[in-house]
Amino acid sequence: MSGTLSQNGKAALLSLLILAVGLIAWEVSIPAQQAAGELTEYERLMGGGSARAGIPAPSQVAAKAWEQLSNPFYDAGPNDKGIGIQLAHSLGRVLTGYGLAAALAIPLGFLIGMSPVAYKALNPFIQVLRPISPLAWMPLALFVIQDSEASAIFVIFICSMWPMLLNTAFGVAGVRQDWVNVAPHA
Repeated sequence: MSGTLSQNGKAALLSLLILAVGLIAWEVSIPAQQAAGELTEYERLMGGGSARAGIPAPSQVAAKAWEQLSNPFYDAGPNDKGIGIQLAHSLGRVLTGYGLAAALAIPLGFLIGMSPVAYKALNPFIQVLRPISPLAWMPLALFVIQDSEASAIFVIFICSMWPMLLNTAFGVAGVRQDWVNVAPHA
């Protein structure tokens, strides 16, 4: 290794160069926002003084990210909270929905995996409900539950349940009968 870069090093440098060129091209392609002068009442009503909608430049994204990440736990009212507080609430919803799904899906998966009758009885319901998209569950949950927090937990629950249920059932069904026969029984 007499000063030459390895193939991984060359690939990393090329990736950084491509990223830099892409960011520079993005930055120069976004027109600068110009401050509006004195506006007429009509222009103010039509939004003439507000910034034009569009994709922000990378420098604007970095400035906003720094602003958000420099104080992640601020609380300035019900609709103005730091990203740390929002992340904690989101993780709480995910863990609640996932935990509820595990509490139902794992025992039910054991039942389905051990009992061919239970498998045949529940399989039609599983096959109908499993392919429904989370995007389809959300409006239904909002309409029925009428609480955004509980609806989000329900959607996480329903979407987490099917993979756990099926993997548990197939795992239990795949255990050899010899192993079940020699296992100690309580």
